Amino acid sequence: MLLPILQVQAEDLAPYAIVCGDPFRAEAISRKLEGARELAFSREYRTFVGTYEGVPVAVVSHGVGSPGAAVCFEELIKGGVQTLIRVGTAGSYSADVPPGSLVVSTAAVREEGLTRQLVPHGFPAVADADVVRALYEAAGETDGVVRKGITVTLDAFFQGVEEFPHRKYKQAGALAVEMEIAALYVIASLRGVRAGAIVAVDGYADADLREVYNPHTDAVARAVEREIETALRAIVKLQSE
Repeated sequence: MLLPILQVQAEDLAPYAIVCGDPFRAEAISRKLEGARELAFSREYRTFVGTYEGVPVAVVSHGVGSPGAAVCFEELIKGGVQTLIRVGTAGSYSADVPPGSLVVSTAAVREEGLTRQLVPHGFPAVADADVVRALYEAAGETDGVVRKGITVTLDAFFQGVEEFPHRKYKQAGALAVEMEIAALYVIASLRGVRAGAIVAVDGYADADLREVYNPHTDAVARAVEREIETALRAIVKLQSE
């Protein structure tokens, strides 16, 4: 069966998928797989498959923002993927989670527009507990700050005349903000599959801590490398259970 937007055959996919925004990050992740091959590069969606320590894994980019990412998640699930793990970047709400840290998302605040068209307002966006545990354990085996907790998914990156809700979510205990996790968790709940996410902090979203945004530092690059290794190791842990 051809998945028309990803432009891949469903039978070529794997039960586990790592998803990320950047097509070139997907390529970088694929280089860690044995026997990796590229299946397609259609729009922002770039798909690779291979194995990691004997476990079949797909790596797929989903672009920026929940609507486009949701298309990717839905087609992967239609293609037979049972566990999706997002790796990405996020802005921190706390000086205790500085750039270069990792955050495992246990749940996501739905401050985006997509999921309110799929489920009622009060429906939670929650990660699978087993995936969270595997990610947190694997992240703890790396060298650096690792936190787990609630993240915020917000559609907009650049502010207009409306104030972003960062301050209230910081006060409520959220750790960081990004643009796709809520969509992933809601769709996974709707379709009966597992999902989790780990993000590398690349700056501060909190106005009191904000600095010149530069996601291209060595600390962020190391964190991205750590989160990729974490996601792959988490898949091995999940497969062995």
